[in-house]
Amino acid sequence: MAAKLGQILITSGVITEEQLNEALKLQKRGGGRLGTNLVKLGHMTEDNLMTFLSKQYGMSAINLAEFKIDPAVLKLIPAAMAKKYMIMPLTRAGAKLTVAMADPSNVFAVDDIKFMTGYNVEVVIATESALINTITTYYGGKGEGIVAAKAKAQTQTQGQATTATTAEILQAKDYTLSDDGGVEDAFGADEGPTVDVDEFDQVVGNALGDVEVIEDKGDSEVIREIAAPIIKLANGILLNAVKAGASDIHVEPYENSVRVRYRVDGECRIVMNLPAKIKNALTSRLKIMARLDISEKRLPQDGRIKLKLGKKREVDFRVSTVPCLFGERTVLRILDKANLQADLTKLGIGGNALNDLMAALDKPNGMILITGPTGCGKTTTLYSALNHLNKIDVNISTAEDPVEYNFMGINQVAVKEDIGLTFAAALRSFLRQDPDIIMVGEVRDFETAEISIKAALTGHLVLSTLHTNDAPGTISRLLNMGIEPFLVAASVILIASQRLVRKICLQCKEDEKIPMPALIKLGFSEEEANSVKCYRGRGCPACGNTGYKGRIGIYEVMPMKDELKELTLEGASSDEIRRTAVKLGMETLRMSGLTKIKDGISSVEEIARATFGD
Repeated sequence: MAAKLGQILITSGVITEEQLNEALKLQKRGGGRLGTNLVKLGHMTEDNLMTFLSKQYGMSAINLAEFKIDPAVLKLIPAAMAKKYMIMPLTRAGAKLTVAMADPSNVFAVDDIKFMTGYNVEVVIATESALINTITTYYGGKGEGIVAAKAKAQTQTQGQATTATTAEILQAKDYTLSDDGGVEDAFGADEGPTVDVDEFDQVVGNALGDVEVIEDKGDSEVIREIAAPIIKLANGILLNAVKAGASDIHVEPYENSVRVRYRVDGECRIVMNLPAKIKNALTSRLKIMARLDISEKRLPQDGRIKLKLGKKREVDFRVSTVPCLFGERTVLRILDKANLQADLTKLGIGGNALNDLMAALDKPNGMILITGPTGCGKTTTLYSALNHLNKIDVNISTAEDPVEYNFMGINQVAVKEDIGLTFAAALRSFLRQDPDIIMVGEVRDFETAEISIKAALTGHLVLSTLHTNDAPGTISRLLNMGIEPFLVAASVILIASQRLVRKICLQCKEDEKIPMPALIKLGFSEEEANSVKCYRGRGCPACGNTGYKGRIGIYEVMPMKDELKELTLEGASSDEIRRTAVKLGMETLRMSGLTKIKDGISSVEEIARATFGD
């Protein structure tokens, strides 16, 4: 496109052939766009270039200095993407998003924005200096950093620019396979992983053009042909997910691309869009690392990858593949023991709720149930409780599906239902192994619930999880499973329900004014609504412009006091049990959330979302 633009400029009399050659030489030495280099050399002004590009592409030109951008529109495009492509979101109307660019020929940028936002993109032209000033004003950072970020993406659309080769770019971050098949970080344990997602995006989007993937070749031949880039790419995806604090990685093949997303703080974020031609090679590489069968593409498979970071730190990835319309979708759950918070006092539970839970854990027998939806942190709470109980004078056995983290001093059994090793079968075996404390990963059926309750009644402390929305509703769930009311009343000593809420980013935390009626509706008293100070996250590069960084638990802890046991025996409704529990001092999920607002930990918006209908 650059040569074509140069010839058009010469034909139009804007520049001479000598000036074009001078700009091309500068471009060959330092990269960058042809128009930018012509401006640098003083052969044309930025305004002249913008006017010319506007006519050439048939697009409108805009003066960004006169434009005020809505913060809601700003959040549609992350700061990293704005700086990388030098783009600025301006307005959104229905399904159309208008963005300003200095280089309207960058179709990769437009496609990325479409894919990430789901909106149709309309491009208007602005000068490069105006874009740098506007991006700096709204997203923060320095102009030099924006130019550097943009320079990394230039090679995606400009073949004449001087760029590093595939090997040179990939060798900048050197990762090798360790002897046991894991990935070892060549930098050592202290420095940790420093993979740059943008770098790998650039490598795959541009440099993989160096290798030709022929569709009729088998996976093994394709992998051999592009082994170095694919191995480095797979390693980089895993390592950067650990660096980002992600809980899951999604590798999703579509008709024309492969989308890579990380789940960070409970929300999925797009980090890469890769060429569709490498989907089989990338999936096969991940399957090889997880020791799965790469020739089996018709059935789901499960495996594990162990990632070594230096000599001390290890991270496990639980791998699941499922055949979809355009290939195998791969999801990796990240199990990083370094991020496991095994201290009950640091999970977000406090006050009387923490005292009640600790008192229940100190009892010699009975059943403790942790409830909540999938992904709310129940397993972490259970592990923290076991860590508190793990003493040399007690025998602890667990049945889990799967075993997520291993602990010294705890006997952990991985359930395998396909061979008959169910939760119920493991529990029966535990009772012949002289246990003091038993943990059951989940009460899924009547048989598991019955054996767990009998174990609690025969002198064992039993911990488990159940999928219910709140603590009072757990009793009804057990009764509906077929457990007799007198068994529930006699065995269950405490039920805790929990959710995970996002914490406000400390880097961009600011005051938020919330109307008093809204605070009262949320659950604050009139007196509290007058005095409470609310905060929110403005959005910054540190939190990916979300305003949140990290998560913390909110808890509803209901000890089974005599009044609640009587209601259970009478078959009372969940609402009646809840009202009585609150009278007896139970703090609901919403009440726990309001405490997080008062402490400045989370926002009104987040608590309202997490405790909807509570």
